Amino acid sequence: MKIVECRGLTKEYGHTKVLEGLTFSLEENKITGLIGRNGVGKTTLLKLIAGFYKETSGEIQVWDERPFNSLTVSANTIFVDDFMSFPTALNLGEILEETGRFYANWNAELARRLFEYFSFHPKQSHDTLSKGKKNTFNMIIGLASRCPLTIFDEPTTGMDAAVRKDFYRALLKDYLSFPRAIIVSSHHLDEIEDLLEDVLLIDQGKVLLHISMEEMKEYAVGVSGKASVLDEWLHNRDVLYTKNISPDSKYVVVKKDYGISEAARYGLSVTPVSASDACVYLTDKAKGGIDDVFK
Repeated sequence: MKIVECRGLTKEYGHTKVLEGLTFSLEENKITGLIGRNGVGKTTLLKLIAGFYKETSGEIQVWDERPFNSLTVSANTIFVDDFMSFPTALNLGEILEETGRFYANWNAELARRLFEYFSFHPKQSHDTLSKGKKNTFNMIIGLASRCPLTIFDEPTTGMDAAVRKDFYRALLKDYLSFPRAIIVSSHHLDEIEDLLEDVLLIDQGKVLLHISMEEMKEYAVGVSGKASVLDEWLHNRDVLYTKNISPDSKYVVVKKDYGISEAARYGLSVTPVSASDACVYLTDKAKGGIDDVFK
């Protein structure tokens, strides 16, 4: 069953197009990674899905309803980011108690255990917490709500490495216990790739790729060797990244296809490229690297 469907979705702020003609769908009971560089429209897309924003044109449906001003979408969706706010009159313990009234699938025991594990005190105030601790608390709300559509927008901002690792492990374990549609946005695919089933890669407000995580891991390869030979082999191939190794040799990243096996016959070396690096190369405006600036 499709949870989210977008067709030609566009969002503009004034004369600026943030999203342009997005068409894709997301299925129930899957963890999808929304990947892209900062400022490419990830948060805008997530807030359109959650019903916070109204689309400029195109179509967006969540459970076959337009999400903007939809009570159904609001009741079954939680949007977790580092701007979540809670009543300042309530302490953390009271926030957990009251939050349970809003979500039909609220798991109070899970919330309590996570609250204790991450060393929160019931009398603490949310607005006095550090950025990392706020996001950790927000994560507890997001997981314990067990909403049919759970959205985490850059959820680990400010968290240290150990807490990030614990968060991702908790997310996966709870998802396995209680499957639902989860979207996790990030510009660090390497941190979350073991969680994901699908990757939705966007750049400059458009969808570049929407494929399985397994396909993403095999998407690209690196090829290196003598420059003249490599250029001959590259005929009619799209190059994602180029780096000169020496005056007569270079390294390129290309999409993996059946013709890759021919590289060995040319005396070229083929090496794997991580899914995270492939996303970086796909969204890089230049085909070279930062070193090219200093030529």
